[in-house]
Amino acid sequence: MAIHMGKPSTAGQASGAEEPPDTGVGTPAAGDRHRLTALQGLAALSLDAMASVAYGPESIVLVLAAAGAYGMGFTLPVTLAIAALLAVLVASYRQVIAAFPDGGGSYAVAKRHLGRRTSLVAAASLILDYVLNVAVSVTAGVAALTSAFPELYGERVWICLGILVLVTAVNLRGVVESAKAFLVPTAVFVGSILAMVVVGLFRDGPVSTASAAGHASALGEGATTVGALLLLKAFAAGCSALTGVEAVANAVPSFRAPAARRAQRTEVALGALLGVMLIGLSILIGRFHLQPVEGVTVLAQLADASFGHNIAFYVVQFATMVLLALAANTSFGGLPVLMSLLARDNHLPHVFALKADRQVHRHGVVWLALVSALLLVFSGGDTNTLVPLFAIGVFIGFTICQVGMVLHWYGERLRGWQAKAVLNGFGALLTGVSAVVVTATKFTEGAWLIVFALPLLVLGFEKVHRAYTEIGERLELGRVPQAPQRSRSVVVVPVSGLSRLTCQALTAARSLGDEVLAVTVIHPAPEDRQIADALRRDWELWKPGVELIEVSSETRSLGRPLSAYVRKLAQTHPDAQVTVLIPETEPAHLWQRLLQNQRGSVVAHAVRRDTDAVICRLRFRITADAR
Repeated sequence: MAIHMGKPSTAGQASGAEEPPDTGVGTPAAGDRHRLTALQGLAALSLDAMASVAYGPESIVLVLAAAGAYGMGFTLPVTLAIAALLAVLVASYRQVIAAFPDGGGSYAVAKRHLGRRTSLVAAASLILDYVLNVAVSVTAGVAALTSAFPELYGERVWICLGILVLVTAVNLRGVVESAKAFLVPTAVFVGSILAMVVVGLFRDGPVSTASAAGHASALGEGATTVGALLLLKAFAAGCSALTGVEAVANAVPSFRAPAARRAQRTEVALGALLGVMLIGLSILIGRFHLQPVEGVTVLAQLADASFGHNIAFYVVQFATMVLLALAANTSFGGLPVLMSLLARDNHLPHVFALKADRQVHRHGVVWLALVSALLLVFSGGDTNTLVPLFAIGVFIGFTICQVGMVLHWYGERLRGWQAKAVLNGFGALLTGVSAVVVTATKFTEGAWLIVFALPLLVLGFEKVHRAYTEIGERLELGRVPQAPQRSRSVVVVPVSGLSRLTCQALTAARSLGDEVLAVTVIHPAPEDRQIADALRRDWELWKPGVELIEVSSETRSLGRPLSAYVRKLAQTHPDAQVTVLIPETEPAHLWQRLLQNQRGSVVAHAVRRDTDAVICRLRFRITADAR
């Protein structure tokens, strides 16, 4: 028997059956099995950052190409500056993990040190970045596929949606399952990139330029100087390679105990691998005097130059395609955890804080998949439509987190806090400048949507919080309530005929209440009047000891007449607790539910909407062998 309250049930839901945070102490082996090791965390949470190797260096090259061959010479210095910022971010997020082991990253830091409103801006920026990461990663992976097989270009939206369904299904089975599924693609991609860098360092020149042959060069001509603005734009464009660095800090609770230590190892490993690959690729760009061309990625040209146009070249391309398509998994690992923290702080519906059996925030995963699917359909599966919106949110989150950590060190003032504060302050300056430059340069290309979406999300968080606050005040949460008192109970049982179900319903009602009333709705039509007369005769012969009350209805409605009677009953018995017990059958097979008339749902909806009565739904299970 499931018991639902009428109007008070909304407030009861708002109180939230929140789970206690997992400290990792004394965690059962069965639960810990569904959490990440450091290696699994690298596969599950680093795909976004790893995949950015495919477009980060290319973004730098495309900006510097405007200054011609002279501008291309600044590829390595710009990359080294990005690598320095990466080191700052890794060091910072390693400290964030230690200081905020419950996850949340920028949101948790801002909440403690910068105030609630700033923390909501950080959360909104991360949510936008995570959602866009799914769409960008999937479309980029499909773009690599359609480049190899042009005949699939017309079906790219359906392919995108298919990949999204696959990644979502894997994540619904648990974060560990997703890590296991993506461990091999991650290893193949990282291994192929590192091998390409090592082999390329031993080359005196490119082995092959077949991939770029016949394509128009995107290199500018006649430029001999590189201005500060161009370098800033190149730096900001290349910083797209830093997206995903914060994912580990956001998902610390997903790791096995000791969660913070494992997450720190994963963060360092991610930073080291990403830094080595970025710097290595930039060195090869200068070593091979690479020129950007239309229709061929920089990574494809580097693979061609290092390995030659052979099987190794296609391995790199295939690994890149797969990893780009699966990089969406980073969002599925980090965003549901962030949404659960927002839900626990009453900024999102509490349902996002609930976990499934495999430690999955299932509602967050499904929500992310649905919004991402809308973006994929809206963009037509085109990466270029989404890229201008990408990375702005993550820079805002980076900056807020760095500023918050400066205040964190200033507040604690432990040994060596000045150096740490300077490091975070420098990082805040760099990421802040990058955020301004990226927003300014991409504003007319669609970045204005992010600028407007951020405050709308924050307003949404505030509205949800106000709603929970109002409900909490009505429920007097946090106060000691009065002692419970017993009141007279009246139980109303809707009936439409005599059956075993009616008998069980009245039996249950008599065990619940002091007074039981059976209520049937009668209609004026002749055929309905005959049914009502037959029920009255059968009731008098049965003599259950419960009064049968007839409620007349001019129309064939069922819910409104019953709710009107219950409302009148509550008015005539102000000191009694009125309960409506609704008997329903539970079919043996799922398809048999289509055969039911849904009378119970109609009555429950009407009573819940119009009265404050308690609603009980008695389930009579019909087993397969029932006679």
